[in-house]
Amino acid sequence: MTNDPVAVWKKGDTVEGYRVISEIGRGAASVIYLVQDPKTKQIWALKHVIKNNAKEQRFLDQTETEYKIASQLDHDSIRKIPRMIKKGSLLKTNELYLVMELVDGISLHEEQPDDLTTIVDIFQQTASALGQMHDRGFVHADMKPHNVIVGVDLDGNHTAKLIDLGQSCKTGTIKKRIQGTPDYIAPEQVHRREITPKTDIYNFGATMYWVLTGKNIPTAMGHQKDSLMGSLDDSLIEKATPVNEINPLVPDRLNDLIMQCVEVDVDRRPESMDVVADKLDLILGMQRAESMPQQAD
Repeated sequence: MTNDPVAVWKKGDTVEGYRVISEIGRGAASVIYLVQDPKTKQIWALKHVIKNNAKEQRFLDQTETEYKIASQLDHDSIRKIPRMIKKGSLLKTNELYLVMELVDGISLHEEQPDDLTTIVDIFQQTASALGQMHDRGFVHADMKPHNVIVGVDLDGNHTAKLIDLGQSCKTGTIKKRIQGTPDYIAPEQVHRREITPKTDIYNFGATMYWVLTGKNIPTAMGHQKDSLMGSLDDSLIEKATPVNEINPLVPDRLNDLIMQCVEVDVDRRPESMDVVADKLDLILGMQRAESMPQQAD
């Protein structure tokens, strides 16, 4: 044991039946290891979360939420979490392990693809993943570039993988406290109204906006991000500058879709994430057609 957030396992250690290869990540109360199942030789990411004091209970709660929701989803663009291991006494859990799909890639926050067609493809895959969550009664509630991992498959195609379901919840949930990321947060999250699929649509619109412009939309958090205070009157939230005024390469259809997603009024946002995914699929097809070499007569 050390003074770190959790016990540190070393290469070669066996943890809950998995052999540790290396440490690959660290959070406020967690460490993620690259591990192998000795029986199947399958490689996994193993997240170890430990509660050192009462304030850290929320990390256990979020980890358990992530497992419970992920286990009810089966989309190719959502990270799979096949197993959770609880440690502690009969009535009190103070340690959790999550066995997670190893996602190879880099977050959309750290690096954005160079060409617009690939970016729209990533958006479409992400919208499709969120659509399945909504169809099954859940909302991600923390959609942002950090939570989309972009990789490349064996055929050289870019892939999107949605991660971090720790703040996810059932549709219609009213959170006990403000949760979300200030630059992507929807007004209803700040004012603790119902969280619905339209919340993800706003968060996703804010994500697309940032990826294409490098700028964040004005949100209900205002500029006082540290205090989590913002305008109580949604109509006072500054309207975002159209995407294609900042990035002229963005086609009108995509600009219009993003601007509709980040409408302050939930009723003015797209009807569902499936509608968003379908529109992105259409835009993607048009982008691919435009990028194909023209045939000579």
